[in-house]
Amino acid sequence: MIDGPYFALTVLGVLGTALVAGVFCAFSTFVMRGLAALPPARGVAAMNGINVAAVRPPFMIVFLGSAVVCAVIAVVTFVVWPERGAVELVVGSVLYLAGSFAVTRAAHVPRNDVLLGLDPDSEEAAAYWPRYVREWTRWNHIRTVASAAAAVAYVLALT
Repeated sequence: MIDGPYFALTVLGVLGTALVAGVFCAFSTFVMRGLAALPPARGVAAMNGINVAAVRPPFMIVFLGSAVVCAVIAVVTFVVWPERGAVELVVGSVLYLAGSFAVTRAAHVPRNDVLLGLDPDSEEAAAYWPRYVREWTRWNHIRTVASAAAAVAYVLALT
């Protein structure tokens, strides 16, 4: 069984990845649907507001903090390699770091930057908006599943 500071670190990993999965799940299941139902100018303006608000401490501490915790868990696991739970700990770390953090960097940030550069009332924004919603949401499903699966992997490592 994992114990001591390593146990606490893994519990932080569970909490962080699960919280991020919940945020992403909300976007996949109803936020993006609600935004897509708006006229394009309003949807673009609302999403730009959300994207600006997301890069503030409350969410970034959880999102980036979870990435740091996952990286530390992976390093500690490779150094210590506990008798039980090592594979689950590595899998959880890889799922979050690749499926959530890296996907955000590679798939969401560039799309968000393009959207932010558009005038919400322009024809270009109206044309880009449906594609943005479709692609952003598709990648967000991956982030949601990866973050939730990371939390499950960490829980399994604790059992």
